[in-house]
Amino acid sequence: MTDMTRSAHDLTGLDAIRHDYLRMTRQRQLYTGVLILVFIVLMVAGFDTADSRNAGGFWEGLNQIFDFPADVISEAIEKAANLPGHIMDALPALIETINIAAVATLIGCGFGTLFAVLGTRGLALWPALIPVFRRITDILRAIPEVVIALVLIFVMGGGPVPAMVAIALHTAGAMGKLFSEVNENVDLRPVEGLASVGANWSLRIWLGVFPQVLPNYLSYGLMRLEVNIRASAILGFVGAGGIGYELRNAMTFGQGRFDEAAAIFIVLFVTIVLVDQISSAVRHKLTHGGQ
Repeated sequence: MTDMTRSAHDLTGLDAIRHDYLRMTRQRQLYTGVLILVFIVLMVAGFDTADSRNAGGFWEGLNQIFDFPADVISEAIEKAANLPGHIMDALPALIETINIAAVATLIGCGFGTLFAVLGTRGLALWPALIPVFRRITDILRAIPEVVIALVLIFVMGGGPVPAMVAIALHTAGAMGKLFSEVNENVDLRPVEGLASVGANWSLRIWLGVFPQVLPNYLSYGLMRLEVNIRASAILGFVGAGGIGYELRNAMTFGQGRFDEAAAIFIVLFVTIVLVDQISSAVRHKLTHGGQ
């Protein structure tokens, strides 16, 4: 009799658990459905607003979306003999673009490292200023490179320097955030050991922290270099020099120079693919020890 009573109680408990589980599942499905509905409404409303303010209606111009690529490809095929010469002509601008990205990445990662160390609990030189350094990286990361570049071009004039400074500032914010997350996972015992023998703050960071985080720092830095090459090419469209500036000129003149635009597209595409592959191989070696 006791066993039957216990079994009845167990069955009642299982029914209650099942009932609660089904209730929570229905509630989660309801919330998910509401969120999807809100997303769809916002997307449709935003698209309708953007289409109404567009110079030409999206739906009216949708059938022409492939006209420009078709014109570029057809002219490139027609003038295929000119492509090698145009590719050679684009190389100096490509080198300028890579230089902009490389210098900006080095400067941005340097400042990002400084902000990350000063903004990490347990490592900061001035713990009370940790929120200040974190807000600085938030601000630098929140402002797009193109906005910074436009302001700097207005002040300094067109050229590669505004692009380099704009990309470096944004990189400092992004790397400061990523590097600080890496710093939060370091083993503090070497730092404490160095502090116990009288090492100053810079030595504690250099000898106790950097050996642990350097592979991840380099991995993130190489990944950011890929992003910065693309950003440098894009900033050329606003007058910041590099291969993007040459591409804008070729596209602005339109028919007759589309073969030049096609050559620049080819150079840019091949460069980005090569940098991506080399960077991926190096990052894999750094993070997995060549395995």
